Amino acid sequence: MIHVPEDTVGAFLGAPSVLVAGSSDGPLAGRTLAVKDVLDVAGVVTGAGNPAYAAAHLPATANADAVDALAVAGATVVGKTITDELAYSLSGTNVHYGTPTNPAAPGRIPGGSSAGSVAAVAAGLVDLALGTDTGGSIRVPASYCGVYGWRPTHGAVSTQGMAHLAPSFDTVGLFARDAGLLRDAATVLLDGAGGSERQPAGRHGVRDVVLFEDLVELAPADVRAAVVAVADTLVGGAAEWQSVACDVSDASLAFRILQGREAWALHGPWIEAAHPEFGPGIAERFAIASRVDPAAVEPANGLRAEVRRAVVEATAGGRVLLSPAAAGPAPEIHTDPERAAATRLATLTLMCIAGLAGAPVVVLPLARIEGLPIGVAAMGAPGSDRALLDWAAASA
Repeated sequence: MIHVPEDTVGAFLGAPSVLVAGSSDGPLAGRTLAVKDVLDVAGVVTGAGNPAYAAAHLPATANADAVDALAVAGATVVGKTITDELAYSLSGTNVHYGTPTNPAAPGRIPGGSSAGSVAAVAAGLVDLALGTDTGGSIRVPASYCGVYGWRPTHGAVSTQGMAHLAPSFDTVGLFARDAGLLRDAATVLLDGAGGSERQPAGRHGVRDVVLFEDLVELAPADVRAAVVAVADTLVGGAAEWQSVACDVSDASLAFRILQGREAWALHGPWIEAAHPEFGPGIAERFAIASRVDPAAVEPANGLRAEVRRAVVEATAGGRVLLSPAAAGPAPEIHTDPERAAATRLATLTLMCIAGLAGAPVVVLPLARIEGLPIGVAAMGAPGSDRALLDWAAASA
C-alpha cells in the first residue's frame, strides 16, 4: 500500500494524490516520489510556478523521461511540488503559491527553485523528489534543508518533458534523506532516462578527496570552518587543499551572462506578449536578462570552456573537490532585500563552477552552524556520477 501524505509543510500544489503508480517489482517499489512543477506528469498542467504560464499550457500528454524512469523502477508519484517562478530563483519563495516550510529551520527559506520538492523530502512526506538545477536549484535547497541532493553531469539525465530555463545549463536531479536511496534512484535515471551523455557501467572509484580552495576561501569564516571540519572527518585527518586554474569572479559573471541570455531567448517573447505577473526578484532577473549584451556572449562561452578544462584537470584520477553548498545557512524569510540579494550573489558564485563545467555534485548534509544545516558540495569530474554517488553512500 502506498501512503499518500498529508501536506504539513505547504510543499505541494493541491492535495497530494497518486498521479503515477509505480511498478510493483522494481528496485524502488513502495517508494513515494514528488515531482517539481517544471517536469511533466501526464494529465497535469506543468505550471512552472506561475499562474499565467499554467493558463497558457494544456495538461501534459506524457510523463517527463525522468518521471517515467522512476515509475518503471517502482516509485509512485504522489504530487507536484511548488517551484519558484520559471525556476529563476534560489530562495523558494513564490508570491502566487506560497513559501514551503523549511522543516530543518522553520521561519527560514527552504531554498529554490526546487522548494516544494526539498521540503517534502525533508519533512518525511516522500522518500524521493525530483528537482532541477540550473544555477543551484538542487544544491542550495539541499543545503538549507539538510538533505542529500544530486545534480548530474550535463546530459547524463534526460531533460525531455521539462519546462526549461536555460537549456545548456538545465539538469534533472534528486533529493533524498538517505544517501543509499539517492544513489539507487540516481542509478535508475543514469541507466534509463535517455540522457545524451551516456556513462559506462564500469567506472573508476573516488581515490582522493580535497578542499576546493578557491570556493572554500570565499565563504564566511563559520561556513569555512564547518566545511573544513567535515572534510577532515571524511579523509581521517587534515584534508588537502587544491586550487583550480580559473578566476571565480569572472566565472560567476560569465555564468550570469549565459544563463540570462538563454532564459530571455526562451521566455522573452512570451513575457513581452503575455505580461505575466512576476514576484519582484523574478521580474528583476528577467529584466536584466533582456539587456544582456550579445557581444558579451562569445567571451563568456570562451571562459566556460576554460572552466571546464580546469575542472576536468583538477578532478582527474578520481579526485573529488569539497566546498560549501551555499554561502551560509538558510536566511530568514523576511530578510532585508539588499541582504538577500547579496546572499544570492555569493551563493550563485559558489555554484557557478559546476554549472560552467557541466560537472556532477552530490550535497552531503553533514555540517551545522548554530544548529542550522549547511551542506557540503562534493564535485567530481564530468561523467563521474556513479563513482561520486557510490562514495557518498559509503561516506554517509
